[in-house]
Amino acid sequence: MFNKIIRLLTVTALLTISIISKAETTIVAVAANFTKPMTDVAELFEKSTGHSAKLSFGSSGKFVAQIENGAPFEVFLSADDKAPAKLEHSGFAVADSHFTYAIGKLVLWSATANLVDDQGEILSKGGFKHIALADPKLAPYGTAAMEVLKSKNLLTKLTPLFVQGENIAQTYQFVSTGNAELGFVALSQVIDNGKITSGSAWQIPENLYTPLRQEAVLLKIGEVNPAAIALMQFLKSPEAKAIISKYGYGLPN
Repeated sequence: MFNKIIRLLTVTALLTISIISKAETTIVAVAANFTKPMTDVAELFEKSTGHSAKLSFGSSGKFVAQIENGAPFEVFLSADDKAPAKLEHSGFAVADSHFTYAIGKLVLWSATANLVDDQGEILSKGGFKHIALADPKLAPYGTAAMEVLKSKNLLTKLTPLFVQGENIAQTYQFVSTGNAELGFVALSQVIDNGKITSGSAWQIPENLYTPLRQEAVLLKIGEVNPAAIALMQFLKSPEAKAIISKYGYGLPN
């Protein structure tokens, strides 16, 4: 009996060592708007698979430049579908590995209650000195904000009031700290359980800007890393999709 117990413990220990030895870490570049949901996804990914994800957050445009210059990222979660396609075309990403993981939504938000009305009429009425948006040269959410202003024929009028963030996280910071009275941010930054958590906001109709189809792509460096491959699959799982929906994103059909 004693020998059986010893053998059982030995087998259990060997299996544990085997599982641990197979666990890997993948290095992931993540669009700044996806900070909150990806942090939750990565935590669940590690619990579910044993693999871990080391996350870096920033603007999609800057990440493309970094990847092209040898940055060791293995998975890229962009804020649009153009950057992954570009990386696949240039050979930095695995061909045909891209897919839409979320559809982003843009809001005009202020940290001040009742400042932004639910139709966004404040944009034409004025009464503010600064309006924040992400740099459209680097961040797809900034491009979307410019499209909204063009659709309302307000771009020329409001351009002198722009405060541009390098990415959507910095843009949110400008508004939350009062450096800009209002600004264009991602819905995921100001929502919790389906409701705007503070301040005031206009959730912008999606027909006013090009759909923010956020795509993930497996980078060439990551095609030999089991953790990178597993993360790409995990992003398609019901568990990951539940987290993504929780933060206000749409899901692909």
